[in-house]
Amino acid sequence: MSACLAMLDARIRVLLQYRTVAVAGIATQIFFGFVRVMTFTAFYRSSAAAHPMTHEQVISYIWLGQAFLLLAMFGVDNEISEMIRSGTVVYELTRPASVFWLWYSRCVAARIAPAAMRAIPQVLLGWAFLGLQFPASVLALLMFCLALTGSVALAAAISLLFTLSLLRTISGEGISRMGPALVFLLSGIVVPLPLFPQRIQPILNALPFRGLMDVPFRLYLGQMTWQEGVLALAQQWGWIVGLLLLGRWLLALGVRRLVVQGG
Repeated sequence: MSACLAMLDARIRVLLQYRTVAVAGIATQIFFGFVRVMTFTAFYRSSAAAHPMTHEQVISYIWLGQAFLLLAMFGVDNEISEMIRSGTVVYELTRPASVFWLWYSRCVAARIAPAAMRAIPQVLLGWAFLGLQFPASVLALLMFCLALTGSVALAAAISLLFTLSLLRTISGEGISRMGPALVFLLSGIVVPLPLFPQRIQPILNALPFRGLMDVPFRLYLGQMTWQEGVLALAQQWGWIVGLLLLGRWLLALGVRRLVVQGG
């Protein structure tokens, strides 16, 4: 455990150095946030039908999505990818610590540090100027914080699965290009999940991706009762445990079949 905490701390310190990248990312995310706000505003103005979310809630959902966008930005870990390509991954396997948890710590750090540098300024700007609503209640804020913690753990688990796929595919180009598009659609980044057709809501609710964005944001907006929130959090953590167990199995399977430098 101490080795994993040391890895987490070291990676966060390294990633916090990229402040200029964070500033550029904030500007980019705010720009695309305005584009999405205008799109959904036009949709609401042109439709007289009843919607599961008010226009104000959708605006807040969008700005929360832009603030915490990096939680849904997935790809393979480039350093681990290079280790696997070059064969130096064998040094990782000889460490006196669990490779799985070391790599998972790297994934957690990759979610926490960049997201925190971008999310905090955007939330403050959202409250002040962009129409982001305040949490619906103190309970909604507390449950949002719990769900956001789960989002980090879930995002890291999914990201680790992407990286573990390199043990079989070597190149991470395919999963790095296809994965984010799927996650964006099914987590609520592209379209808030409550706005999807009612007939596919059971499918969206059963998948793990709603735990990345939709669950925290709807708790923040007070769109869930505390009973529904507890069930959503239980499902979120159930997926976290399940994906971590799957990841351990995939790593063990990959190590048994790993070929390094033709050996």
